[in-house]
Amino acid sequence: MIIDIFVFILVCLLGIGFPYLFGRELSTKDKGNLLRLWLFHLLISLYFCFFIAGDAIGYWKVSKDLSFDKFISYLYEAKGTYFMYSLNYLPASILNLSYFAGSMLYSLIGYIGVVFFYIVAIRVIPYNFKFKGYNLFPLLFYMPNLHFWSSGIGKDTILFLCIGLFAYGVLSVFKRIPILVLSVLLSFLLRPHVTLFLFASFALAYVFEGNISVFRRVVLIIAMVGGGIAILPSVMKYTKVEEATVENFTQFSEKKVGALSRERTGSSIDIASYPLPLKVFTFLYRPIFFDVNGIPALIASFENLALLLLSISTLRYKPIDTFKKAPIVVKGLLIFLGVGALIFSQALGNLGIMIRMRNMFLPGMLIYILWSFSYRRQFQINIKKRKERLKAQLPV
Repeated sequence: MIIDIFVFILVCLLGIGFPYLFGRELSTKDKGNLLRLWLFHLLISLYFCFFIAGDAIGYWKVSKDLSFDKFISYLYEAKGTYFMYSLNYLPASILNLSYFAGSMLYSLIGYIGVVFFYIVAIRVIPYNFKFKGYNLFPLLFYMPNLHFWSSGIGKDTILFLCIGLFAYGVLSVFKRIPILVLSVLLSFLLRPHVTLFLFASFALAYVFEGNISVFRRVVLIIAMVGGGIAILPSVMKYTKVEEATVENFTQFSEKKVGALSRERTGSSIDIASYPLPLKVFTFLYRPIFFDVNGIPALIASFENLALLLLSISTLRYKPIDTFKKAPIVVKGLLIFLGVGALIFSQALGNLGIMIRMRNMFLPGMLIYILWSFSYRRQFQINIKKRKERLKAQLPV
C-alpha cells in the first residue's frame, strides 16, 4: 500500500515535470495546456485501472509469476505478447509492484506519447483555427479514447509512445537518430508489422516531399525502404505468412476476421461481407450511434461523429494542395493512417478492437485535420495581404 502511494505521487510529479524538459520548445501557455492534459489523462487512467478488466491484468499477473529463465527467453527470442511479459518483469516481479502501480507507470508512458504529439502539432501547425467558435488545438487532444487506449498496461500504450517518438524524431532526423532508433526497436519488438507500416509510410512521404535537398531525400528514402526490407522476414514470421503473396495475405486477413469477430465484447460485426470503402469507414469512424451498446460506445460515437464532420470539412478545401504543402511529418502520419486503415480494416471484425487498434493512428488524423484548417487560414491571410498590397499600390 505504501509503495503504491509512493509510485502514484512519483508518477504525478513526473507527469507534471516532463514538459519542462523541453525548455524553450514549449511556451508557458503550452506547459499549462499539457498540465491540464496530464490531469485529464490521469483521471482516465484511474478509470481504466479500477473499472476495466482485460488483457492489462493478464500482462501484469503473468509477468509477476515469470521465472528468470522465461524472462531471458522472451526478452531475446520472442516478440509481441511474450516481449511484453519480459518488459513487465522488472517492475512486476523484481520490484513486486502491484497492478495499480504498474497502471500508473503505463499512464505516464502514454502521457509522454501525448506530449510528443503535442510538440509535433505546435511545430508544424502555424495557425490555430476556430471551428464553431472553439479553438481546435488543443481541444482535439481531449478526445477520451485517445487517452483511454494509451493509459493501460499493454502494447497499445507503448506503441502510442513509439509513434509519438518517431514523429518527433522526424522533425529533425539527423539530430534525433537515437530517438528514432529507440522508437523503431520498441515497436519492432511489440508489433513488427506496425514498424513496417511506419517505414513504408514515411518512405512514401519523402517521395512526395519537395522541401528538402534531393540528396537528403534519397538518403532518407533508402533508409526507410532498407529498414522495411530488413524487417520484412520477421513481419512474415510474426504474422505466420510464409510468402508475401496476395493470396496468403488474403487468407491471413480472413482468418483474423473470423477469430476477432468471436471476441467476447459484444461488438462483433460481419466485416468480411463489406466492400473495401465501407471496411475503411468502419475502422475510422465507427462505432456510430446505431452501434451503441453501452456508455463507452456512446462516448466513442460522439467522438467519431466529430472526426467524421472534421474529415469531411478537410476534403472540401483543396485536399490535394493541402497534402502537397503539408510538412513531411504530417504527410507521413497521414499515409501511416491510410496504410493502417487499409490493412487493419481487412483483419478486424470487432468494433471494440478497432477502436483500440485505431488509437495509434488517431494522432495522425488529428494533426492532419489541424494542418488542413491551418493551411486554409494561411491561404486566406495571404489573399488578404495580397489585396491590401494591391490596394496600397492604386493611385489615390
